[in-house]
Amino acid sequence: MSDLPPPELRVLSRQEVAGLMMRWEQPLVINGEVRTCPDCGVYRDWIVFCMRDDSIWLRGRAGYETKEPGLDAAWYNRNSGPVDWFHPTLEEGRRHLGH
Repeated sequence: MSDLPPPELRVLSRQEVAGLMMRWEQPLVINGEVRTCPDCGVYRDWIVFCMRDDSIWLRGRAGYETKEPGLDAAWYNRNSGPVDWFHPTLEEGRRHLGH
């Protein structure tokens, strides 16, 4: 018998996930400027990814992704709610967030 709890009760550490994600529906203002996608011009309804290396990436509904150097993990932690679900794949996480 294993000394580890069953998988459904196991707590993941940040090192065990590729990153965290959240929806950001309103316009994203960084240093006083509204952030727009360099590919399609979208300015709202982002998925914000905080990766294990503390980099922040944005993804709009059109599927374009861009690194956002004006944000960091501290910003993400101040603005995200509690983690409500871990997803085994990026696709499942995006579906959960409605993208």
